[in-house]
Amino acid sequence: MRFSRASGILLHPTSLPGPYGIGDIGPIAQQFVDFLVSAGQSIWQVLPLGPTGYGDSPYQCFSAFAGNPLLISLEELARAGLLEWREIEAALMQVAGAFSPDFIDYGAVIYYRLPLLRQAFTRLQRTPESPLNAELHSFRAANARWLDDYALFMALKDHHGGASWHTWDAAIAARQPAALAHWRNELLDDIAFHQFTQYLFFKQWGALKSYANGRGVKIIGDAPIFVAYDSADVWANRQLFYLDDVGNPTVVAGVPPDYFSATGQRWGNPLYRWDVMAADNFSWWIERLRATLTLVDLLRVDHFRGFAAYWEIPAAEETAIKGRWVPAPGDDLFHALEKELGDIPIIAEDLGLITPDVEQLRDHFGLPGMKILQFAFDGDPDNNYLPHNYTTNCIVYPGTHDNNTTVGWFSELHDGQRAIIANYLGREPRDIAWDLLRLACMSVADIAIVPFQDVLRLNSDARMNTPGLLGGNWSWRFRADALNATVAGDLRTLTALYGRLPNKPAKVPPTYDMS
Repeated sequence: MRFSRASGILLHPTSLPGPYGIGDIGPIAQQFVDFLVSAGQSIWQVLPLGPTGYGDSPYQCFSAFAGNPLLISLEELARAGLLEWREIEAALMQVAGAFSPDFIDYGAVIYYRLPLLRQAFTRLQRTPESPLNAELHSFRAANARWLDDYALFMALKDHHGGASWHTWDAAIAARQPAALAHWRNELLDDIAFHQFTQYLFFKQWGALKSYANGRGVKIIGDAPIFVAYDSADVWANRQLFYLDDVGNPTVVAGVPPDYFSATGQRWGNPLYRWDVMAADNFSWWIERLRATLTLVDLLRVDHFRGFAAYWEIPAAEETAIKGRWVPAPGDDLFHALEKELGDIPIIAEDLGLITPDVEQLRDHFGLPGMKILQFAFDGDPDNNYLPHNYTTNCIVYPGTHDNNTTVGWFSELHDGQRAIIANYLGREPRDIAWDLLRLACMSVADIAIVPFQDVLRLNSDARMNTPGLLGGNWSWRFRADALNATVAGDLRTLTALYGRLPNKPAKVPPTYDMS
């Protein structure tokens, strides 16, 4: 899969500004698309869009299929007649003072937003003549394969005070038919509510994606290789995971000690029983990516190396040190996906310990990999992350959501490391965020993606995630005045200089005065 020369911005919708405590997918998101267009950008990369669970992480979602209800635009609900402005204002008054324009307080956001979504649901129930009811019915029917299990799972979690599914009564935890029938009847209204929130999310996201595509902006989404243990995916498909008789994981996912952590990372996600998945022709994966590709134009597959071999950690271990590499059937999986879905526009997140089998899998399917400039400056001219070593079929980033901002990263380097960067640039760094932005744009990589924090030259306070750190992640937001003509103009100038503008004018052969 090859992409045209282009550039874009990495920004999760939760980081968008606005008065509602968290970024959403309403008018402000459209304004961000307008900013991208004015800045000459043709790509918007986001993180996973699912409903977040543990630690508010988009990589620990309650479903690999569902959307995050916290991203639903309250303004759009008011315009649709499902909420009144006074109801929104009254709810906001209850959390007055809890919101910062710079960071998300997820507890306060959940506290006031979910009751508003319930009010919208009740209002629609009381207006059966609304055409939205027909849309909702069609949405439920079209997505029943995953939506029914997800809505029941969330209704059960609500009923159990948010407790993980493995602590529920054994009968419903094991999905015994009688228990399923009982709870579907008992929680009928709550199930319908969660189906309703998914309808709202997909309707609003679909409108945003159409708006972006209509303005020449493509969306890069993100598919984590693993799913959260406390998710509808695991609860509804226990046979696909390494679980014991009562549903506890026997082995979990992670990575060995690396750049980010001396003890590795114990993610805790349950591991797939690839043999069971293969026997079913990987149907769960096919349906998962089919659903995700309705939301995005391109898809970054997180932890791609896990499709060649993954780090298996005994569930009893507290760290990732005592693990082992286990082969995975990536070749068979991607052949099955290709057969069912065609040429999938996938980007391979090939970071970390990359071995020849990972490179072979990536290259066999022609998938572009990732290059991170923050990893480049160790003094080795053969470092794969240095721009002069790139091939065109790759995506270059100064850093990703897992890295510090470039300003923050540079501030922590010692003088020797800074000297290496200065030698590579040919001068002393004077504006390090834009120095790396410029390196990314001038490289031969087909696509250059820059975190919005680096466009704004922000320090470590704007970091999105610190791997291995519990709490304090995923909460950064920017202020509305950042979307200004000066920033857009500077970015557009650099984008044009290095041939990454969309709809570039045709080249005109030079003419010469021969008189």
